[in-house]
Amino acid sequence: MNQVINCQVNEQKITEIVERLIDSEILYQENLNRQEMIEVMKENFTPINVPDLNEISEDELAKRIKSLLSLYLVSGMLSDFTPEEMRIFDEAVKRGN
Repeated sequence: MNQVINCQVNEQKITEIVERLIDSEILYQENLNRQEMIEVMKENFTPINVPDLNEISEDELAKRIKSLLSLYLVSGMLSDFTPEEMRIFDEAVKRGN
């Protein structure tokens, strides 16, 4: 029973953090589906994947979630690149620009 309650509390915490982060960043609002990102984060931070979630501060959890949101944002943008734009991007990454 305690595990179910902890899971619900953790899901609520994750939902609140994702909503706050998306609300604070226009790029997230324009390019990410809020509900989809909430579900993805819940899946990523299940007790099986992160058994010590209650040991992570809310700031640290927000930092981890923001990193994942940014990753989804960038990966979505890259999928829109033409082959030429992708080549330019790859060269820039190799040069460290």
